[in-house]
Amino acid sequence: MMGPLMDVDTLAARRAAGERTVMLDVRWALGDPHGREHYLKGHLPGAVFVDLATELAAPAVAARGRHPLPSRREFEDTARAWGISNGDVVVAYDNSGNLAAARLWWMLRNAGFQEVYLLDGGLAAWLGAGQPLEEEPVEAVPGNVSLQDGKMPAIDAAAAGSWADTGILLDARAGERYRGEFEPVDPRAGHIPGALSAPTLENVDGSGGFLPAGDLRRRFEGLGITDDAPVAVYCGSGVTAAHEVAALEIAGIRAALYPGSFSEWSNNPSLPVVTGDRPDGDGRS
Repeated sequence: MMGPLMDVDTLAARRAAGERTVMLDVRWALGDPHGREHYLKGHLPGAVFVDLATELAAPAVAARGRHPLPSRREFEDTARAWGISNGDVVVAYDNSGNLAAARLWWMLRNAGFQEVYLLDGGLAAWLGAGQPLEEEPVEAVPGNVSLQDGKMPAIDAAAAGSWADTGILLDARAGERYRGEFEPVDPRAGHIPGALSAPTLENVDGSGGFLPAGDLRRRFEGLGITDDAPVAVYCGSGVTAAHEVAALEIAGIRAALYPGSFSEWSNNPSLPVVTGDRPDGDGRS
């Protein structure tokens, strides 16, 4: 295991050498339901399209948020349909700095599958290196992968509510959503009391590649994170928070994910939400 990332040169070399690699295209963004159409306009040769909304999430329910995790069995069936077998190497990518692909990376790691990587820089890096695309959809030969569950640290709402008492809780959403100035999808605006604003887009450079490990380390240390501090991350629905977990891992820091995230939290009227730029906020709802 070499960490969460694989670069374009390594992936291209694997393909040229005929080394078996399952490539998964996770084109998705909040407010853009046209991932498959984007995929059909050009994707990495051999890459299978992954529909985040239906394959990386169970149906939305208020008690579990907008993108609840599917059951182990459901996810195993889906992973087999993508063509994954035991012993494979999997590379996931998207065209948004891996903000969506990181969800698949985290889910496979949580399922005990170790050889899964994010293509650093995603589709833009592949094109920037002069690598080819294809347009025809890829139908995978079903695989035989056996998956587990619970292999990555995760927390629930109860733990999120008290996490800041003894650790550091990071909010990976954009700053305006953390502050409660703008909330496009969830029922209340603001953040979980005690959480620090740590937008996940600050983990990447202008081209969508992850910052170097040292830069990420300094970023997180600037938020007060040390090797001894328990760290947990949430976002809107548990998607981009997985990207932050990957960034923390690159920096040498292990972090837990709150899968239900703010979409679950804000749907429970008994749980407090605060606004403003401070962890404890300047107002409650």
